[in-house]
Amino acid sequence: MIFPVKQKINSLIAAATLIGCTGGAIAQDFDNVKIKDTPLRGSVHMFEGAGGNIGVSAGEDGILIIDDQFAPLAEKIAAALKELGNDAPKYLVNTHFHGDHTGANAFFHDHKDSTIFAHENVRVRLASDEKVAPGALPVVTFADGITIHFNNETLNVFHLEHGHTDGDSVVWFKEPNVMHTGDLFFNKRFPFIDLSSGGSVDGYVAAVKTLLGKIDDDTIIIPGHGPLADKADYENFLAMIEETRSTVEKMKADGLTQEQAIEKGLGSQWDSWSWNFISTEKWIKTLW
Repeated sequence: MIFPVKQKINSLIAAATLIGCTGGAIAQDFDNVKIKDTPLRGSVHMFEGAGGNIGVSAGEDGILIIDDQFAPLAEKIAAALKELGNDAPKYLVNTHFHGDHTGANAFFHDHKDSTIFAHENVRVRLASDEKVAPGALPVVTFADGITIHFNNETLNVFHLEHGHTDGDSVVWFKEPNVMHTGDLFFNKRFPFIDLSSGGSVDGYVAAVKTLLGKIDDDTIIIPGHGPLADKADYENFLAMIEETRSTVEKMKADGLTQEQAIEKGLGSQWDSWSWNFISTEKWIKTLW
């Protein structure tokens, strides 16, 4: 797959912006970032730091991680993993290609001998960026998904197309009933949909609906960004998208321009969903 130069540039700008903004101010000063470990069920933990939330499986088979935030945090992540038994993950799964989820890939591959798994488009997009080291590239890629048997649990890794990007994967820990959605879920925040990298609003909504159909009220959800969640939180997220999309569609039907729609806004009930990367204005532009 070959990406047009303009599309590639737009994608890299978007990803670079996300790297600068996703973690807020702390993303600019990684020395102050602390990795917080929250044990969930079975072998599963969630790590929070700066960037995308990390999923961890820690047990007798060793360590597996889902995403790895930014490169400057690699040693801190490794130190937190060592507290769980081993600082060298056997396996690393990328949910998509953005740098706040893949930044430490090269460190774990080159220094910890981790095997990196991802959808095939993740490798294509990372390889198209000359700033990405060869060690950061996934070495095992898939089209639809894979199943990993690790620490006496079954990890179903599956692709959902044209949602956040064109390379999104979700990881469902079957026995403990924990799901890592990657950036198909920004809990209590407007989502970033990377339209220049194969993402789409329709695809994003379809992906969320698909995932809601797979989980139940007992499922623990590790979102790509935001606090730990459950099905009710994910349903609330979907309702926000559908209601704000309907609002924007009505404004378009009423003949408003995009600028007028931005000036009018979405209503005060959605103010708390605006954040430093996806403001109400940017969310309206995405929906438009």
